[in-house]
Amino acid sequence: MVDENALQELRSEAVEDFLKTIYILQRDHALVPTSLIAQQLDITPPSATDMAKKLSDQQRLEEPLIIYERYKGVRLTALGESIALEVLRHHRLIELYLVKALGYTWDEVHDEADKLEHHISERFEARIAEYLGHPEIDPHGDPIPTLEGDMPSDTHLIGLDEMPLHQRGTVARLLDQSPEKLQYLANKGLVPGVDILVTEREPYDGLTHVVVDTKTHILSQSITRTVLVSLLSERT
Repeated sequence: MVDENALQELRSEAVEDFLKTIYILQRDHALVPTSLIAQQLDITPPSATDMAKKLSDQQRLEEPLIIYERYKGVRLTALGESIALEVLRHHRLIELYLVKALGYTWDEVHDEADKLEHHISERFEARIAEYLGHPEIDPHGDPIPTLEGDMPSDTHLIGLDEMPLHQRGTVARLLDQSPEKLQYLANKGLVPGVDILVTEREPYDGLTHVVVDTKTHILSQSITRTVLVSLLSERT
């Protein structure tokens, strides 16, 4: 049995951000290097290592929040993952609420949600979810964890850089959510839900020719590898 009092004492914005960051990075890393966590959170590598050691050695809890392997990296335990998913659910619901209810643009919501995600109650979360119709994705196409703590699968999605030539698909998710990148994509019409067609891919530098609403855009790999698409054939 987890000591809930001890868990609440341990939870802080810094701890929740640390766990959330690990969860996101685990998509591409079995063990997430603490140096990469430090880079994402804009903290020093020693600070990230200290936090990893702290969260991997909690005697008052039934299990630690993370597993830390020196010189290799970290991974979440089931308890750590449950907290990360709760925070991610808050974050992504808030982002969508800011867009749908308050008129924010999709490139404005990330920082606001980062601040608010740690402070809303479960009752407020439930009201937001009900207001939004219990959505499955946020404004950037990221899946919203369920109330039960499950993350919807997006394994059927592929990168735009891997999309077959002359294949139609739909923009589903954007992995790079920096305001500058989102503004660039919006100007090209590359937003979740938009149908696209790849007509050409240049062999030397990987530049991809993409048709969006009858207009052709030439995109670099730095863009196409961060755009996930659902092939139309996958939905038939």
